[in-house]
Amino acid sequence: MPKKSKFESILQEKCPRCREGQMFVSAKYDLKNFDKMHKQCAQCGLDFELEPGFYTGAMYDSYAFSVAIFVIVGFSLFIFLNDPEIYVYVLTILFTLVLLFPILFRYSRVIYLHLFGGVNYNPDQIKSQNRS
Repeated sequence: MPKKSKFESILQEKCPRCREGQMFVSAKYDLKNFDKMHKQCAQCGLDFELEPGFYTGAMYDSYAFSVAIFVIVGFSLFIFLNDPEIYVYVLTILFTLVLLFPILFRYSRVIYLHLFGGVNYNPDQIKSQNRS
């Protein structure tokens, strides 16, 4: 099995230890369940909730994403619509953030676990019954 990069496993929302198991229960835009995470990795058994309140720090990642979107959308409106009225900025940015909320939520958690969870890549941790 070829080694999957950290970036690739973040994009695919995979476990940081084995980079095989899914972190979330459902698809991104299943609006009833987009925030539901598996308790443990199905492949290696890593507990995704490392400690109570662990993902509170992911709010900082989400804030950074939101600021980046605010700047990109605002700058794009300024350039392409020749500085429209303020309500156009507000409505467009709000619409964009609401539309992207499920993605921002999930990637904030995935990135936080991968970068600040203290979990190292170890493909040998994959449960023996899952190996072919």
